[in-house]
Amino acid sequence: MRGRVTRWIGAVGALVVLAGGGVVLASQAHAGGKRPSSSTNKGEADVGPAHGHGTLVLYAAEGYDAAIAAAFQKATGIRVELTDNSTGPLIAQAEAQANNPHWDVIWFDGDSSAQAMDNQGLLLRNWTPNDITNYTPLGKSLLAPDHAYFPTGVTGMGAIGYNPHVVPANEVPRTLNDLLKPQWRGAIAMNDPAISGPAYPLIAGIVQQEGGLQQGERFLEALKQNGLHVYATNSVTIASVLSGREKLALVQDSALINQRESGKPLAIDYLQSGTFTLPSVIAIDAKAPDMAAAKKFVEWVLTPQAQAIMRNPKNGGGDSYFEPVIRGVQPDPAAVRPGVHWVKVNPIVAANEKNSLEEWFHDHITL
Repeated sequence: MRGRVTRWIGAVGALVVLAGGGVVLASQAHAGGKRPSSSTNKGEADVGPAHGHGTLVLYAAEGYDAAIAAAFQKATGIRVELTDNSTGPLIAQAEAQANNPHWDVIWFDGDSSAQAMDNQGLLLRNWTPNDITNYTPLGKSLLAPDHAYFPTGVTGMGAIGYNPHVVPANEVPRTLNDLLKPQWRGAIAMNDPAISGPAYPLIAGIVQQEGGLQQGERFLEALKQNGLHVYATNSVTIASVLSGREKLALVQDSALINQRESGKPLAIDYLQSGTFTLPSVIAIDAKAPDMAAAKKFVEWVLTPQAQAIMRNPKNGGGDSYFEPVIRGVQPDPAAVRPGVHWVKVNPIVAANEKNSLEEWFHDHITL
């Protein structure tokens, strides 16, 4: 896992690839530094210049964040300092600066984590971007009631990845309860929510769909009794299926798509009982040092121009395989999700239960 990247987006440009094959200028730092990857694979670089007005400080955990930062700087002339890291450390860094924030905008996967920051009063509330009417019905359903954070795309959590040479398509589980059948004993893998941020919406979604905390915990205990294996991250969990150690991986669908598109023998299916939403969300610090630049950046990210950069895997790697939430924006062809039934995980409930549920999962499922 890569560590923190803080990068000053310079004026000299390299190429950022647009969805239709066009290009915009990006920084030389991006061209020679961070390469597109999933947000769970981060690297290291030197810290950039100090923050000041006319400068946007962006904390982000998205594979396309450097490409977006460079394109925004070119489009607006506003200088960008990007800190790229995994979601957990980014949030911890922002929380540690509560009384003296050094950042303007934060961007990562998981609205329950954003809601937890909102609960602490860290995020700007009751501000509406001027292009908010561009949201699709799915995008509107994922908006925070107080507009403290905004979805920029959504992936599915709890998709099933399997090797089609090992598991016939007609045998893939269709409901959560199908996972408890004897034929899947010792054959299912998922991520550890204490390590992998995208794993928490899966267990929160299970709790929600099962009807409450106690019912959800009983299901997870039954899954463990059926031989569930818990691994650290998407890559390790998927590798367990590719190696034949397990037959099914319950992970973020964009990670599965990325592996499939790289030529791995993977097929992807979705439970008929529903796939849990895992939105990428963007938010502004309630005390943002450059509030005007922050608002302009959020509005820009929600434009079709920015979305075209985000959805191109040459810029974002696996993170580009998201379901768009902006009208008129189509997913990358590899990311079309036929038959998916989205189930929104209530971020307010999930945020309130996060610490206790992750601790319970560690003590009763992981160990």
